[in-house]
Amino acid sequence: MAGFPSGTRIRWLSACGPRVTGRPPWPGTTSPPGAIRSGPRKRASPCARGTGATGRGRSSRPCSRPGRRAPGAPASDPAGRRDLLNFGLPVTESPVAEAIQESIESADGRIAAALIARGRLKDADLGRAQRLHGEAGGSLSALLLRLGMVSERDMAEAAAEVLDLPLLSAKDCPDAPPPGVQLSLRFLKQLSVCPVGEDEQHVDLLVAEPQDPYAAGAVALATGRRVRVKVGLRAEIADLIERYYGSGRSAMGAIVENLGDESSGDEADVEQLRDLASEAPVIRLVNLVIQRAVELRASDIHIEPFESRLKVRYRVDGVLEEAESPPANLTAAVISRIKIMAKLNIAERRLPQDGRIMVRVQGKELDLRVSTVPTAHGESVVMRLLDRESVVLDFKALGFTDEFLGQFLKVLEQPHGILLVTGPTGSGKTTTLYAALSQLNTPDVKIITVEDPVEYQIEGINQIQAKPQIGLDFAHALRSIVRQDPDIIMIGEMRDLETSRIAIQSALTGHLVLSTLHTNNAAGGITRMMDMGVEDYLLTSTVNGILAQRLVRRIEPTHMEKYEALPEVIAEFGLRKFQPEGTIWLYRPKPSALTPTGYLGRTTIMEFLVMDDSLRRLVMQHAGMGELEEAARARGMRTMYEDGLIKAMQGLTTIEEVLRVTQEA
Repeated sequence: MAGFPSGTRIRWLSACGPRVTGRPPWPGTTSPPGAIRSGPRKRASPCARGTGATGRGRSSRPCSRPGRRAPGAPASDPAGRRDLLNFGLPVTESPVAEAIQESIESADGRIAAALIARGRLKDADLGRAQRLHGEAGGSLSALLLRLGMVSERDMAEAAAEVLDLPLLSAKDCPDAPPPGVQLSLRFLKQLSVCPVGEDEQHVDLLVAEPQDPYAAGAVALATGRRVRVKVGLRAEIADLIERYYGSGRSAMGAIVENLGDESSGDEADVEQLRDLASEAPVIRLVNLVIQRAVELRASDIHIEPFESRLKVRYRVDGVLEEAESPPANLTAAVISRIKIMAKLNIAERRLPQDGRIMVRVQGKELDLRVSTVPTAHGESVVMRLLDRESVVLDFKALGFTDEFLGQFLKVLEQPHGILLVTGPTGSGKTTTLYAALSQLNTPDVKIITVEDPVEYQIEGINQIQAKPQIGLDFAHALRSIVRQDPDIIMIGEMRDLETSRIAIQSALTGHLVLSTLHTNNAAGGITRMMDMGVEDYLLTSTVNGILAQRLVRRIEPTHMEKYEALPEVIAEFGLRKFQPEGTIWLYRPKPSALTPTGYLGRTTIMEFLVMDDSLRRLVMQHAGMGELEEAARARGMRTMYEDGLIKAMQGLTTIEEVLRVTQEA
């Protein structure tokens, strides 16, 4: 960061005392933490205005000297320079202030470059923000956040990396503020800073904009101590300030407090509900629920009304977690707001409804699939979050090992037949199919899909959205697709006999067909289709392979703990067949600033059944699922359970996770 020119002496007005003349009073840096950009922007004073940490009351010592003009300043002092006097900041000549402003802008530019390098910011979005920044001025980083182009966490991580500062989570901060640091509550809120520690020589300050030295310099002046800057998230800092100096309310509590008792509304009055759902506090409340889902990397939001409360839960890495919820009297307002966003009928509360919300949150273009169903105490709402920009269509990233990938690609490259992917809802079947389609998507191949819904759009593939309400179901769409001269057909799900038969006929006539089934394992896919009424000879003629999969939580690798497996564990799970000799090591997750559970993201465990002559003979004999699986294992098939144990030994997941998702299978 650019410092003051050599030999520059700066005139100071202390925040809580007499004027000081000399070099900057903070050691360890050549640039003044207290310097700010010139201009009319007003800032809150860091001085404590009371006897306690809450800042209530008036101090007996004046915090500033209103009306006093700095030596050499013109009589008609601009508002910005008066503010410098009021806030106890260095009064410098214009070239110095300009140099500091250039330094801040340089840091903003490096942070933006880091965000682009991480894939968290698009070039087009940055160009748009820079044009607005040229017109409005201010901080480019703050503008990116206001426009929703990046998330607070991504911005904080990039700033910490670029400026070489520690990143601190609010949950790792002490339970009480440092008693020796008394600052104005208005100052803390306006600049999004909060003191989190102290010693005789230092004050630890959590800041949201570390590239702007104003806050650190102001606190240094007010306390007479060096400031050690730590980077935090703006939302977490606001919650921390409320916890330390307020009434302990959260961000949601502050919003709810602005709503009166009349906010419950009359559920029978549709117009009143519509007006209530359009009020700013209700809008902010729903936006906060969605924003927290993005911050937690949740795949689903569950909003469930009960007799005395409204419950909000997020599904993070496949596991539901309960979160802070609005009060029960806001149930109608919150659900009506979501239905308005999804363009649903807010007057219809007796029937299930499905809708869709396109929204941009923290730099992510989200597609929210909304489902409402009537329950005993109101409508239950579930929102599925689809982040199209973050989907990974790479087999290795999805959890395919070299052994599995070779077998899968060999079946995928066959010119005709059926490839099935099975598993329960939310097991990643559609993502695997999209990865397969991306592998097959070349200019000399025509691919058509029928989906409900179309989750991710892929360039070069014709994707059809099924609409059963107008008669466009899978079966009707398939009849039309075969006349479109496709090479590859993807069906979202084989739900009935009619769809299955059309898919089989397509495979018999030279098409490669990809689809999904809801079964617990690979062998169950054969018996499920036979139960639907598909003839055995058609199955043996068309099915090339069946992939069954589950998603397990992945251990965050930088904080996991390695330990030696006990002999009892080795014997119980048969780990020696995967590693005949040597010490067997297992791993357990450790909570960290990145994730409180120690898990971060998910990976796939799978089993792949390849149809061969021996299995075809068993199908013709109407063999059961157990016989089919036993025959496949005899020919080298590794089960999901075994694949999970191997990945647990590799440190990708834990045995507990493998048991959690495979005990049903």
